[in-house]
Amino acid sequence: KTEMGKPSKRSINLVQLLKNATESMGVRKLEEIKGVEGMISRDKFPEPLEKGVLRAKNDVFTFKDATIRHDSTDLPLTHFKPSEIGVTIEKLKELGYKTDFQGKPLKDEDQIVELKVQDVVISKECAHYLMKVASFVDDLLENFYGLERFYNLRGQEDLIGHLIIGLAPHTSAGVLGRIIGFTEASACYAHPYFHSAKRRNCDSDEDAIILLLDALLNFSKTYLPSSRGGSMDAPLVLSSRIDPEEIDDESHNIDTMDSLPLAFYEKTLEYAKPSKVAVLIDNVKKRLGTPRQYKGLMFSHDTSNINSGPKTCLYKMLPTMKEKVNSQIELAEKIRAVDQRRVVEGVLLSHFLPDMMGNIRAFTRQKVRCTRCNRKYRRIPLTGKCKCGGNLVLTVSKGSVIKYLEISKELAEKYPIDPYLMQRINILEFGVNSLFESDKSRQSSLDLFL
Repeated sequence: KTEMGKPSKRSINLVQLLKNATESMGVRKLEEIKGVEGMISRDKFPEPLEKGVLRAKNDVFTFKDATIRHDSTDLPLTHFKPSEIGVTIEKLKELGYKTDFQGKPLKDEDQIVELKVQDVVISKECAHYLMKVASFVDDLLENFYGLERFYNLRGQEDLIGHLIIGLAPHTSAGVLGRIIGFTEASACYAHPYFHSAKRRNCDSDEDAIILLLDALLNFSKTYLPSSRGGSMDAPLVLSSRIDPEEIDDESHNIDTMDSLPLAFYEKTLEYAKPSKVAVLIDNVKKRLGTPRQYKGLMFSHDTSNINSGPKTCLYKMLPTMKEKVNSQIELAEKIRAVDQRRVVEGVLLSHFLPDMMGNIRAFTRQKVRCTRCNRKYRRIPLTGKCKCGGNLVLTVSKGSVIKYLEISKELAEKYPIDPYLMQRINILEFGVNSLFESDKSRQSSLDLFL
């Protein structure tokens, strides 16, 4: 049993500890092992050094909670063809897929199959990384715990059938999933229920995929930061089963019909409210609490291949925020049903202005940090230096405060936004200029007046 003692200063022979760890794990000299200079958890309790050695050997990297993750863009999927996800008919039958979506026996790779709600199709890039994670877990089981290897993967196809955890940022509950195939896209295809259980809605969100055994072996609340929000983005609990009645009701609006009735289109001519025509549409909400909530969710339009579209989200391809916003507004200008003015105001109100205001507040309340001992001060000491003699630096940069100011001004000038919103931007700029040294108000030399 490990017990925490009182903190004290000690000399640690890290070279010898590292040598012992590499020898006990049967690992020869490694070029680089990455770590952290300090810990921000409550007890400052470190991981066994052997785990770091094995991660370095397998070229994988840990998160703050000691799990290893791969982030992928969320994409919804309710049906698939075996040929689209690179899996054989025999393997699908082993996973419980006996028939296609029409109830016919599964025989052909081009038959359409309904996806089970906790099965996922991961990217080949993700599969490549998870193979490294599996190798690390096997090494850990064999060399550190003295147990048999579990995964023993020889290729990506061996990942099929293994369990994962899906976890969204800013949440503390993971969702259990099962890998059934792979896609060329840099995304994770999963049932809308699965994404909704993670509290996501697939609007270009990225979530983490964690190999289940890695989380079970290595995750610990002991490693989480003691600061506010430290327990977020960690699988504190795991949902092993998805109940559609318990997930976000946004997913209850999914329609489940193979075609819309004529009466629906006739109502569109009357400009009827959605609530008036809801009775004509069969959706998930009407199936809750019955076996039909899990299967028989039909689609209205087929697609030739789910891999035919873009392989990477455009948001990831565009390097700067200015390019991302301009691309969004250019699209809004092309769509007749979209008011680009409202799009611009939405970007400003929901993203840029709150971000800048929050960063200004953080800048004015920030602490200063010593570059030598890493000690933090709420206020700058009168001496201007740390007790150890080190230099003090800011913890919040000027760049984080003003990064969206210029693009906000450009958008406000280019599009006729609400005058009140324009005044908010001007007031914000005035506040930024008063906080930092403005080029316009910089003191001039007397030589300029001679």
